[in-house]
Amino acid sequence: MLKIFLLLLCSVNSFSFAATTYAFLHCLSTCKITNHKLANITYTPKSTNYTIVLQDYIKNGRFNTSTSRKPVTIITPLEESQVQETVKCAKKVGLQLKIRSGGHDYEGLSYTSKTPFAILDMFNLRSVEINISAETAWVQAGATLGELYYKIWEKSKVHAFPAGVCTTLGVGGHFSGGGYGNMLRKYGVSIDNVVDARIVDAKGRILDRKGMGEDLFWAIRGGGGASFGVILAYKIKLVPVPPVVTVFNVPKTLEENATDIVHQWQYIADKVDNDLFLRVFLQPVPGRSNGSTTVKASFIALFLGDANKLVSILKEKFPELGLEKKDCREMSWIKSTLFWALFPDETPETALLNRKNKFVNSFKMKSDYVKTPIPKDGLQGAFKKMIKSGNIWMMFNPYGGKMSEISESETAFPHRAGNIYKIQYLQYWGHGGAALDKKNINLQRTFYSYMTPFVSKNPREAFLNYRDIDIGSAENDCNAYDQAKVYGVKYFKNNFDRLVKVKTEFDPENFFRNEQSIPPLAKATREDKIISMV
Repeated sequence: MLKIFLLLLCSVNSFSFAATTYAFLHCLSTCKITNHKLANITYTPKSTNYTIVLQDYIKNGRFNTSTSRKPVTIITPLEESQVQETVKCAKKVGLQLKIRSGGHDYEGLSYTSKTPFAILDMFNLRSVEINISAETAWVQAGATLGELYYKIWEKSKVHAFPAGVCTTLGVGGHFSGGGYGNMLRKYGVSIDNVVDARIVDAKGRILDRKGMGEDLFWAIRGGGGASFGVILAYKIKLVPVPPVVTVFNVPKTLEENATDIVHQWQYIADKVDNDLFLRVFLQPVPGRSNGSTTVKASFIALFLGDANKLVSILKEKFPELGLEKKDCREMSWIKSTLFWALFPDETPETALLNRKNKFVNSFKMKSDYVKTPIPKDGLQGAFKKMIKSGNIWMMFNPYGGKMSEISESETAFPHRAGNIYKIQYLQYWGHGGAALDKKNINLQRTFYSYMTPFVSKNPREAFLNYRDIDIGSAENDCNAYDQAKVYGVKYFKNNFDRLVKVKTEFDPENFFRNEQSIPPLAKATREDKIISMV
């Protein structure tokens, strides 16, 4: 049956592509994976569920079109050994492997490619093993944050983990890029709370922290795991949270003095109590008069404490907001994850187990870091451009606290002290084809250009988890190092060369690669470059 299945494949692609795919699947069928198991985890364009499996974890409509390049096969392993064999066989036949855990890759790099490729989709490997007595957990790469949060809550009402607010994020990509969330001012980013990991390397070996060594363990905490191997699981350190936390969402429009309030927010956001994370979400909305547009600034908070204390803190530190106790809601930490994920009131905790709530629109994201408060006229100019665009949004996410206490070189994630806040630019639109995509992307690029004077410089920093192909890409040829350094210093600052050194040691043939991966040094320049990096 498998032989007939493989022969059918040759009729749907060009001979060379089909031959590579045939060789790949034949390799898998002759290794340790039985034919029965292989059939259960393999999807080709001839498979009944191929499109469903492919599209279930595509979150951006820009990469879910009839012209989007599709994988020649999708492998969905059920066992860690199947990941090993997939890596070995793909490397043996020269088939590019893209690794997907949750599908939130903003540029689709985990499930698209310019060349023939296969997807290794980790969604079946999603166990979460909680050890409350040790205050740790092992969580597999395919688990979502919602599943992780739910499993922690099942075991303890006073433990949590600092990670993102979008509950369908896959752990593998989220953690390996840093893992930004609303408790970072108290506990740092996700990878600051990772104590071990399991990875399949380019040789097909399963390595834990001891086996991989401290250099590779350092790299996969913020450097992007897909450049170095396949993350199987992370061992994380749980953090304490109080039985009651407080949240609020206070909106202010331009007519309600939003510009002045946002301007003042910049002076307290990174300095206020470390138990408080206070985001500003900016978006154009309909104004009071027909046909008019204004900007709404939503001040959204998580406070690890009660409402009385929170109101007292903000009356002293940020009276401009005018926060009152009636604006606040006290709840358990697990309920706060539902609040931040925009679930309706009274949504049960089991909603966190929903893996497939999908973005329905196309979108483009970008990021910036702000080290000096943006002057009021700079904010006013940005708001005017947001109104004119109609669909450009911004999120201002505060830093400070724990983030200022950790060295830039402690992990591969470098964005630490000196940042007041990070900007996430968001833009969504319907499925209108290439012309509409181009129009909206150009709008955001123009807006991003306007923001240049107000953000970090030399380099203009960017956050790897907010993947942005505009800041550079590599062809992964003999010029890969020079090409990658363009985006590499923006994502990783002075950590880039150390990441290259780790890559050169563990994957010198550059098997694990994408358009923004870490390259190895070419053999001809390897020795001299490594010496200069030391």
